[in-house]
Amino acid sequence: MMHSVIISLASNHDAKQNLNEARRCLAQIFSNVKYSNELLTDPINAKRKDKYLNQLAQFESAFDAEQINSRLKAVEQQIGRTDEDRQQGIVRIDLDLLQHDEQRYHLKDWERPYVQKLLPEL
Repeated sequence: MMHSVIISLASNHDAKQNLNEARRCLAQIFSNVKYSNELLTDPINAKRKDKYLNQLAQFESAFDAEQINSRLKAVEQQIGRTDEDRQQGIVRIDLDLLQHDEQRYHLKDWERPYVQKLLPEL
């Protein structure tokens, strides 16, 4: 059974390069990924003032939500995301599962202006 999936991508460190790398990695795991445009945003409650480059993606997958999330976290690690960076406010890449079929995750993210702006592009 195929599931409809929406994820968010974000980076505040070498953002363009890291989003490109994330898209390359995601293409090796999921097929037919459709991306929104990228949007530069100010940080929210961040330790650093670096702007974020955000993007949404939509695709279909046979994986359940837990399997998708596991693969997203593996891509984050592959790109170099570490707890040490997180503590310093450095986000090389952040990949979050926002929706799996009708189930929504990261509910506060759905209220963020960048999600509201980019969602109609999918």
